[in-house]
Amino acid sequence: MDVFIGSLRKCILMNNFTENNIKDLLSKINYIVKNYEKDEVIAIEDSHCAKIGILLDGNVEVQKIYASGKNITISKLNIGNIFGEVIIFSNKNKYPATIISSNNSKILFISKENILKLCSISPIFLNNFMALLSNKILMLNKKVKSMSYQTLRQKICFYIIEQYKFQNNSTIKLNMTKKEIAEQLGVPRPSLSRELINMKNENLIEMNKNTITIKDIDYMYELLD
Repeated sequence: MDVFIGSLRKCILMNNFTENNIKDLLSKINYIVKNYEKDEVIAIEDSHCAKIGILLDGNVEVQKIYASGKNITISKLNIGNIFGEVIIFSNKNKYPATIISSNNSKILFISKENILKLCSISPIFLNNFMALLSNKILMLNKKVKSMSYQTLRQKICFYIIEQYKFQNNSTIKLNMTKKEIAEQLGVPRPSLSRELINMKNENLIEMNKNTITIKDIDYMYELLD
């Protein structure tokens, strides 16, 4: 257990817990730790979800795999990230996408029954779990709002403003590749690149390899009104 306590401390469910608190909590429940190799499937779309997963080591990707063979990476999970937390308590507890190990990874699984047990014995854990679900709802609301915008430029401006608010800096660091941003916005990568160049030429932004500097944020807000 001691080996992965450091990873668990990065998890939102363990906010405000000491290492000893975490050990004590885990001693009261049953859990499983599984190892996965690179490209190994952790869960398949539409398969039953009976446990939440907490990433202890490595990286995993949430992918949408189409019949044509095309794969789209919806999100990437790092150490301390969780999956299955919303699905497990839904009426239709099926995975909406496929989860694949990006490299050698280690995942701790906790069943629905044991999650409920932790919530009942620890008010702090219950608060953390509610915060996790609330954050997920807010994130989904942002995605829905992004999808509601009609033009590519509106989608880009929405993404830039959201990052500006989160990073509290007019120069935002891009934590994803252009391909990943395009997939998140639901647009072709070449179209994203062309529009960013157009916005740079219009002096709305400045671009470097891993950053975008906002030069006219008022224009962006007006565009989204």
